[in-house]
Amino acid sequence: MKLDYGKTALLGFGFFGVSLIWSLYNSYVPVFLERDFLLSATIVGFVMTFDNIAALFIQPWIGALSDRTHSRWGRRMPYIMLGAPIGALAFMAIPFAGSLPVFMAVIIVMLLAMSAFRTPVIALMPDITPSPLRSKANGVINLMGGIGAILAFFVGARLYDIGRAVPFIAAAVVLVLAVLIVFWRIREPTAPAEPPPAEAGVLANVRLIARDRDKSALYILLAIFAWFVGFNIIETFFTLYGVNALGIRESTASLTLGFLAVMFVLFSLPSAFIATKFGRKPTIIAGLALMLLLLAVVRVLPAATQIAALVSIAGFQITVLQVLLMAAGLAWAMVNINSLPMVVDIAPQDRIGTYTGLYYFASTLAAIGGPWLGGILIDATGRDYTVIFTVAPFAMLLAIGFMLGVRRGERAEELHPSGQATETVRA
Repeated sequence: MKLDYGKTALLGFGFFGVSLIWSLYNSYVPVFLERDFLLSATIVGFVMTFDNIAALFIQPWIGALSDRTHSRWGRRMPYIMLGAPIGALAFMAIPFAGSLPVFMAVIIVMLLAMSAFRTPVIALMPDITPSPLRSKANGVINLMGGIGAILAFFVGARLYDIGRAVPFIAAAVVLVLAVLIVFWRIREPTAPAEPPPAEAGVLANVRLIARDRDKSALYILLAIFAWFVGFNIIETFFTLYGVNALGIRESTASLTLGFLAVMFVLFSLPSAFIATKFGRKPTIIAGLALMLLLLAVVRVLPAATQIAALVSIAGFQITVLQVLLMAAGLAWAMVNINSLPMVVDIAPQDRIGTYTGLYYFASTLAAIGGPWLGGILIDATGRDYTVIFTVAPFAMLLAIGFMLGVRRGERAEELHPSGQATETVRA
């Protein structure tokens, strides 16, 4: 049994477009809020949580709703083809909004539309991919998403120099083209004859998995929440850590964290092959243990050691901290690439969209709570930014504890019916 990498890459165009949009949004919307509308950092930070708040309530509900949708285009495509163009148009309008009320209205429309189609586009992967191949498929899709993010940072910066609206227009066009490719080339499998129960609320679905005798679904969602709390604390406060604890420039700190992102992209596929050979659960636990170790090492190393040059490549000095973060990117790929396939293989096959939504519910809740918790602890310790490297390893340890309770989610030995059809790609 072999993965159709071409088909999976075509599906990955959806996630490519999503990553491109969000990377530009997170890079430039805070600048617009501060410079154009003179908002305080506190208000800017609050506005920048809107996407996570919208995702928290909309994505799980849309995922469950798509499980019960029957149309001539399939279960997921109606949401993708409706949400993506609306989100793209709203995103394109952001740099042209001349007043704060219009600006807020535009980004709210964009956030709602993007949240409405993200879960269905991700749920397409397990829909068309047999269980044993889902880690590899998720690796390909995350690779496509990583490429989108890298293009946003490097190409988007050059386009921004031409005109601040240029990257927004370009990314909106790319998103529409990306979802058109998905619609043109990916054919959804036939939906189950009997739709799942109509109980589609997030809390209702959480109660269902909590009442299940096998707690695998509950434990893996708790593990996902824990490790994303740790990761989001690092991601949110790393630049401030670099400036205040290490004495380096903001740009240098941002570049340093970029080493983790690059290694995550490069190791997306290898981490899937490791999970295929050794199992998803052992791979995730090994990745968490490595993350815990690396973050703890950063905590105990003196600042001077962290920023000391370790190796020189083509005249570019790579520091001890950058090497540690490269290894952390490798470990993060082992965790992140294999977690969604575990969740969807725990799910009943008629509720894949629901469980995909719950995956994003757990990770989004962590994206809201992690930075909030980190900020409280930093203030409580007298603005000691090194505390993030105390909290994050503890979060990884907690995640390992939850993962030990997971009993299901490894690749199935038999093909799922949706993976048998040769029609999953249009000729």
